[in-house]
Amino acid sequence: MADKKEVLLTEEGLAKIQEELDQLKTVRRQEVAVRLKEAIAQGDLSENSEYDSAKEEQAFIENRIATLEMMVRNAKIINQDEQDKDVVSVGTKVKIQEMPEGDVEVYTIVGSAESDPLEGKISNESPIGAELIGKRKGDTVSVPTPDGTLQFKILEIN
Repeated sequence: MADKKEVLLTEEGLAKIQEELDQLKTVRRQEVAVRLKEAIAQGDLSENSEYDSAKEEQAFIENRIATLEMMVRNAKIINQDEQDKDVVSVGTKVKIQEMPEGDVEVYTIVGSAESDPLEGKISNESPIGAELIGKRKGDTVSVPTPDGTLQFKILEIN
């Protein structure tokens, strides 16, 4: 069953998911219920765009709630204190440099549910993340891309 897939999260990631879940359940759900009630009070629902919009938003919210609840149920918290600090793993921060003499980037390796490249959080399932897992400082990894293979050198692991 797809519902049993383990969701790797940091404590911070789990807190964000629980915060969003709480917001959806306590605030957004009630807001949509009020919108639906107001739209129904207008009468003829067959041509009521406000009613259709509120129903669509309600479906989205309920689907998101179900997804977040599944993530919380199947969460596996990554305990950074128990990890080998010399090896890249989920929860570690890694500084890499594109070879030769390219840009230096710093990423935190997270589970796919927490991935946010704009915040420097890449998934352990992404091409770069997957190649970095299990490697040590000084190692070079090759990452296949549509434009060819890129090589990165691991400069630091925190």
